[in-house]
Amino acid sequence: MKELHGRTALVTGASGGLGTHIAHALAREGMHVAVSGRRENALATVVAQLRGLGVRAEGVPVDLSDLGEIDSLIDRTEDQLGPIDVLVNNAGIEIASTFTHLSRAELTETIDVNLTAAMLLTHRVVPGMLDRRRGHVVFVSSAAGKLGPACQAPYAASKAALVGLNQSLRAEYAKEPIGFSVVCPGFVAGDGMYQRMLDEGFRSSPLVGETTVEKIVDRTVWAIRHDVPEVVVTGAPVRPWLALGQIAPRLAEIAVARFGADGMLRQVAASRGRLDPTQATDS
Repeated sequence: MKELHGRTALVTGASGGLGTHIAHALAREGMHVAVSGRRENALATVVAQLRGLGVRAEGVPVDLSDLGEIDSLIDRTEDQLGPIDVLVNNAGIEIASTFTHLSRAELTETIDVNLTAAMLLTHRVVPGMLDRRRGHVVFVSSAAGKLGPACQAPYAASKAALVGLNQSLRAEYAKEPIGFSVVCPGFVAGDGMYQRMLDEGFRSSPLVGETTVEKIVDRTVWAIRHDVPEVVVTGAPVRPWLALGQIAPRLAEIAVARFGADGMLRQVAASRGRLDPTQATDS
């Protein structure tokens, strides 16, 4: 979708973290932007900043763990700003924890927010995009959706599902004038989930590295403009690991366990009292 100026975007999970930066980037492209999230006061601040960039902006407070709010989010956005041309499914939650320390409610909430809400929002906006013959949907996944790390089972599962969802939608609508992209960030320093880990004193392995908010945002806008199928942005080259995972899964497991993020994530889980006693935190 090359022409963004004057169009309307909805960015979920935009009361903080990566979503706020994506909203700003789209506003700088001249898009009118609706931002949704749980924190109403934070959304009001983001909206004021966006309006300062000369575009129309609205905040739509919503808790996407309540799937009954999906239709209301779309209706309120389109009532205030017009039909949605770009949907950025960015809302997400993660809990660093071994699998057995997660409650059933935490398991289902992670899937509902990270995957089901994104799928339902997309299901709601695609018919209008097809009618108008324009539109683009972005799924913000994660490198964890390509190679699942320890202590992130429901998060990795939901993010991997977004990759598959994006691939299927691209195949289904390949001949239509709408697009779909999935963005898979690694550890993002500067804001969001990983920055909170940094603030707590945890840092990824140098072999995994870190990327920046700016790189993720730039590549997201690029993906929208050029209908890029998949964007993987990490602090170190991971495509060889991804390829290894396809042709030699056991070797990939060994490599990720030795050089990946498992050790750090176990330490984070331990700091939150969510590590099984039998699991070491120095691996």
